[in-house]
Amino acid sequence: MKRFLLGLGLAFFAACDDESSFVRPGDEDSSSSVIPGSSGDLSSSSVTPKSSVSETSVSSSSVRSSSSAEPVLSSAEGGEDLSSSSVRSSSSVASSSSVRSSSSAPVEDLSSSSSAKSSSSVKSSSSVASSSSAKSSSSVTPQSSSSAKSSSSVSSSSEYVPFDHTVTLGEMRDQYKKFTDERNDRSYYYITIRGKNKADEADSVTVMAENLNIGTMITYVKDQADDTTIERYCYDRDTTNCDRYGALYQWAEMMQLPSRCNTESCADLIQPNHQGICPDGWRLLTQDDFYIVLHADGNTHGIEGVRSSYGFNGYNSTGYSLVGAGVVADRKCQGIVEYAYWYYPDEYEEDSDSRAYLSATSRSGTGANLYRDLKTNGLSVRCVKLEE
Repeated sequence: MKRFLLGLGLAFFAACDDESSFVRPGDEDSSSSVIPGSSGDLSSSSVTPKSSVSETSVSSSSVRSSSSAEPVLSSAEGGEDLSSSSVRSSSSVASSSSVRSSSSAPVEDLSSSSSAKSSSSVKSSSSVASSSSAKSSSSVTPQSSSSAKSSSSVSSSSEYVPFDHTVTLGEMRDQYKKFTDERNDRSYYYITIRGKNKADEADSVTVMAENLNIGTMITYVKDQADDTTIERYCYDRDTTNCDRYGALYQWAEMMQLPSRCNTESCADLIQPNHQGICPDGWRLLTQDDFYIVLHADGNTHGIEGVRSSYGFNGYNSTGYSLVGAGVVADRKCQGIVEYAYWYYPDEYEEDSDSRAYLSATSRSGTGANLYRDLKTNGLSVRCVKLEE
């Protein structure tokens, strides 16, 4: 009988252990990982985001929370500050021609944090059609609206309550408007930010105050290579993180170009006002757009005025509400709460096959520098409303 029980136990252990595609808590390598080609090292954080609160309890404090993290993304480390006029410009007028904006700005590679542990394997279920003109529409998995209960997310409780995004917004509550993406009924707050452009002229941009979240969740050990549908990474394979911070996308996926564009140049396919995975009537955020955000009227705090005061150590005086969504790099999720990374719709000219332009900031950073790095990393996406 003892031999029988021992044999049964060994068989059960072998069966439970055969889950190579599912990463359990503690399975990932805890050693420091740096995005290939980078020169820095962004340490990971164990900071836990605050719980969501009701819409009526939006914080109005303009005093940022303290942080013990050291600044890691400053101009001294090789990145170029976006306040510089040498940052590449792009068109602000809709056009159908395949013209790229240009830049001669020398920039450095982006670094990443040590790997964060995975906590769940959550799959989304329902499907809607994508509006992209570059990829054919197919089974795009929706994420629930912030005002309705989610049916596709799994949490430790029996019923997941969608994150209240009003807690990340700034003090200018009366200036926010709300838009619903018809592809998956996900609602986004957006705001018009007025400031100065690179020519030091008065200008404005109407931009989502939240990161984009649409697509079928896949594991981040795989490329977003299905050109028939929008795919997304959720930090730790948890759709609640996509709801809270937005999804993470490889460059070609963000652009809604063939996945081969992550490893070869697709300069001829990049359009001015490139829509990418943004909804109809919206386009991808450009370097020029973010310059206006950073130089918004009344923003005396630089990048700290762009970061949310909720969990990202900022003043949010611009209303942009940047959050620490982290990054997927080296097939690992890294830096949630501590770092924000976002692509621009531009390839890096000197290595257009594999690298694109992006910006990044940390929770304690004093700059939002311009970098170049691999298109296969997973970064956040923001959308800008087309001018009517």
